[in-house]
Amino acid sequence: MKDNELNLLFTSSGRRVSLIKKFKEAYALHGINGKIVTADVKTTAPTAFMSDRHVLVPRVVEQHYLETLLAICVDENIHLLIPLIDSELVLLAANRSLFEEIGVKLLLSSSELNEITFDKEKTYRFFSENDIRTPKVYNEDEIHEKNYQFPLMIKPRNGSSSQGVTKIKNEKELHFFKEYIPNAMIQEFVTGEEYTIDVMVDFFGNIKTIVPRLRLETRAGEVSKGITMKNQDVINAAEHVVRALPGPVGCITLQCFKQANGEITFIEINPRFGGGVPLAIEAGADFPLWTIRLGRGETLDEGQDNSWCDQLTMLRYDEAIFTKDISYDY
Repeated sequence: MKDNELNLLFTSSGRRVSLIKKFKEAYALHGINGKIVTADVKTTAPTAFMSDRHVLVPRVVEQHYLETLLAICVDENIHLLIPLIDSELVLLAANRSLFEEIGVKLLLSSSELNEITFDKEKTYRFFSENDIRTPKVYNEDEIHEKNYQFPLMIKPRNGSSSQGVTKIKNEKELHFFKEYIPNAMIQEFVTGEEYTIDVMVDFFGNIKTIVPRLRLETRAGEVSKGITMKNQDVINAAEHVVRALPGPVGCITLQCFKQANGEITFIEINPRFGGGVPLAIEAGADFPLWTIRLGRGETLDEGQDNSWCDQLTMLRYDEAIFTKDISYDY
């Protein structure tokens, strides 16, 4: 790597335009040399028009996905790869050594952590074994004996972006969705203030910041309206979760409810940049700069940065890109 040069590759970049913009701003502000490369299965991915270079890749489940990524890393002289969707995390973590052999770091947590977070049953066991409050998951015997109370929540064990997550209000709905949703998991229904929490961790487990975002409104599984909240109870609870995780690295996104009685109940862990992280960045939590520092081999000093702006509100809306410079991939 040349002095002050860093080339980043964001995989499965899709619609993550705001995140790419924030990294571009960090490059300009801090005088970082290098390029930001995005990868996706389509030439029509909106991020293609925000990055310095856009490359096409197969789908994650296809045979040559890893081979293609490795070739891109060599061709584009990539220093740090940043995955952005759940479905590739386990695969990349299991093949980390292939990238390290060509000098590429992965902003990616351990294989153990990714396996815990990708399988919701394993997530539930992690929470339970570490005395972290989480909604009860009902086993087959309890379902058969009707040892539960409505409403319930049902979701696929390996789902993401809230796909398939359904509130169940009666026996008829339970019977239908239990068969309809593949690999369904049935759990206690919890309500309260819903928080998404962005945590930045370096390669040595040092926590740089913890930013809770109160979800005001969601659309298609992502927050559309949110506000940063310096809620110390939520911050402390999130720190406890992250310190219990095996090998957390990069942005760890947690979800929890703060219930009316004050109890904080965690429901999910996503070890990647979440869709709403631009709010935390805009509030002053410098995730792009910290990522750049990690890509250059630096550590983030222990001691949390809580200088981010409290009660900054984000109201997301759709934007459009208009271009004639495109070849369509139907």
